[in-house]
Amino acid sequence: MPLTPTHRRPLRGTTPPTAPFPQVTETPSIERLGTPFSAASANVATPFPPASGASAPASSEAPPPAAEAQTGTESAARMGPDTAARMEPDTAVRMGPDTASRTDIVAGAGTAAGTGTEARTGTGAGPESGTRAGAGSGPRAGGGLSEVEARAALMRACDVGDVLMGRLVAAYGAPQAVKAIRSRTLPPEFVAQEAQQERPPDLTARLHTWYARLAAANPAADLAAGTGSGARLIIPGDPEWPTQLDQLGPSRPLALWVHGDADLRFSCLKSVSIVGARAATPYGSHTAAEFGVGLGESGWTVVSGGAFGVDGAAHRGALAAGAPTVAVLACGVDVCYPSNHDTLFAAIKEQGVVISECPPGVHPTRARFLIRNRLIAALSRGTVVVEAAIRSGALNTATHALSLNRHLGAVPGPITSSMSAGCHKLLRERKAVCITSPEDMIDLVGVMGDDLAPHVRAPAVPRDRLNEPTKKVLDAVPARGGAGPASIAVAAGVTLDAALSALGGLAAAGYIERTPRGWRLRKPSTSYRKAPDTLALQPPPTPEPDPTDLPPPPDDLLHVGYEE
Repeated sequence: MPLTPTHRRPLRGTTPPTAPFPQVTETPSIERLGTPFSAASANVATPFPPASGASAPASSEAPPPAAEAQTGTESAARMGPDTAARMEPDTAVRMGPDTASRTDIVAGAGTAAGTGTEARTGTGAGPESGTRAGAGSGPRAGGGLSEVEARAALMRACDVGDVLMGRLVAAYGAPQAVKAIRSRTLPPEFVAQEAQQERPPDLTARLHTWYARLAAANPAADLAAGTGSGARLIIPGDPEWPTQLDQLGPSRPLALWVHGDADLRFSCLKSVSIVGARAATPYGSHTAAEFGVGLGESGWTVVSGGAFGVDGAAHRGALAAGAPTVAVLACGVDVCYPSNHDTLFAAIKEQGVVISECPPGVHPTRARFLIRNRLIAALSRGTVVVEAAIRSGALNTATHALSLNRHLGAVPGPITSSMSAGCHKLLRERKAVCITSPEDMIDLVGVMGDDLAPHVRAPAVPRDRLNEPTKKVLDAVPARGGAGPASIAVAAGVTLDAALSALGGLAAAGYIERTPRGWRLRKPSTSYRKAPDTLALQPPPTPEPDPTDLPPPPDDLLHVGYEE
């Protein structure tokens, strides 16, 4: 069923089950990340509970059965850089900010039979000789996180566009990734896979960074703050999630904060990205605004970054046309950057949407601006670069568009303008198509046969309606002097009868005239408007005579009618 604009709020779906990480026995060759755990504390290498019906290997540091039977407690105190003193009933004493909360690394999903060997069975939350932290004991115990909460937590733990985190979440799911980070143990299969990369990442350092950030994350507070500001968090699988973002692969955002009344997915079905320089020239701002108006009036959504210059002009053009527009920010949706665009962002939220992959309260950085450009390119069908210098963020967006097999257009500018040098470079290297109007861009990204740009034709002149013999005769008539019909016929390459017939018609139509020396072209009559006389050439105005002060009449008129 096609998505309609009435779908304003996303519906949460059920999270598909993810297979638990395979059980790993303790061997000296196992590569364990999170080295703060000592070798003596590595007795359990299973980061997550085994499948139902399976049992984990017994702890190599478990006390003798007789001793445990006498005490009835798990008195094995593991000492190391991450000290977790485990006492009856499995009360985890956290010592220091970097101490892991380890309940046998089971993450609250299994039940223990306190027989001295700590045999784990099943996946339920059954009782035992104490109160073990179960799945509903909160995020600190590694459980109790929904898909939305887990992704909100991971958005705090990693940087935007983190490819390594993207591969981890894609392979094992967001909740399992949170558990792995909190236990500081990545799946061995994932470690082996990353080791085969062309440039293997430093997993240990990355895991420490994730762990430190995740410890300070509060997904519930982020969700409450976003909801309080009027925003909503959408994740892959929601009805509002744009499926074209899946083409980003591992760099696909974990989730998106959306603030606005429009539906993001519906708005991006027919969308064009308009990017350009922040320090745009008047030519660039005018062109971007025209593109925004033209695309909006044609039913297309404008996607841009909400910055100064070309971005702001494109958004304003779309708003003036009454069309939705999407602003992709490099900060939280509750942060107004640039601050002078507060009115613009408020208008966008009423008519379109403002989106970001940054949690609420996050401020922009240079790296976030470059990374968010991939979203601008991925959300739309094509990107048009209005103005761009040789070193410009707009060219970075163009690179993302080419890597995603999106259409790319560039607006040419003056060859003397450094702000158009990047556009000219794209055109010279044949990476972009020359775009001079919104119709050209719609023709590039639209449906074949439905969104074709009108064919531009040269203006028609009356001479175009003449037939070929008449045109030849007209070309043979001299502009000065004159020529006879025979000379004109020879010059035109036609018969004398054809020349005489054509000359008569041309004379009647006003193309030629007859002179004593023969036929010649009629000179176009040019009429010039007479320029008004200036005040300096005008004579001084004559004062109007006063009717009460008339000059006396001549003397000969004084006696008219009075003669005897």
